[in-house]
Amino acid sequence: MRKYVLTLAIACLVLITSCSSSDGDVTGAAPSESTPTATEEAIVDTPAPSDAFASLPQLNGEATVVLRVNGESIVIQVDGVHAPVTAGNFVDLVQRGVYDNTVFHRVVREPEPFVVQGGDPQSRDPNANPATFGTGSFVDPQSGQARYIPLEIQPSNANEPLYSRTFPEAGVTVEPTLTHRRGAVAMARSQFADSASAQFYITLGDVNFLDGSYAVFGYVTEGMEVVDQIQQGDRIESAEIMSGAENLTVAAE
Repeated sequence: MRKYVLTLAIACLVLITSCSSSDGDVTGAAPSESTPTATEEAIVDTPAPSDAFASLPQLNGEATVVLRVNGESIVIQVDGVHAPVTAGNFVDLVQRGVYDNTVFHRVVREPEPFVVQGGDPQSRDPNANPATFGTGSFVDPQSGQARYIPLEIQPSNANEPLYSRTFPEAGVTVEPTLTHRRGAVAMARSQFADSASAQFYITLGDVNFLDGSYAVFGYVTEGMEVVDQIQQGDRIESAEIMSGAENLTVAAE
């Protein structure tokens, strides 16, 4: 199984150079602090996603999603303008009820506020081993296959997202349009670019060293105080599309 976690060890090294991690499940890579900023000019070629992803849901516009956690609401504005495939995947999974009763299995607040991560579909099973949380994907009931989406990040100076490559891999030296500021909602993945499926995270602070390596697709607009109180093991009681469902397009089965 793939482990869908963020780079806690690298995050610690960026935030505090003396920090180390014993987490053997840490995968992936984050850009260094020396990554060039958006002040540098570069015109980015951003090819469309491959045909393998042509049948994925897409969000052609915006949507508003509300998560209920500990009886409180977290409102997320989902951005399909700058991340149509990533946003479409999330909204489709919300519509399917995939996130209902899933667990926030990873909460990192030390040495600095980092992320809360959840959305593993297998965490809905009350008999599941918590040690496996963070390894699951959404399995399409029609095909019986796990559904993965491409890494999708739009450079700030481009009209379309970059697919299947991180900014460092593509030589992109500008910031993304959707950055990892506090309250960003983004997809967790393994070390492979096109391995995101259902698990997502919400940033507890500005963690811009993840920019260009992980796909942000929206922001918390209300309820960050609820996010700040989430503990490992808390569940998403429900996830609901409040507006923008009409912007979701799903390929015919």
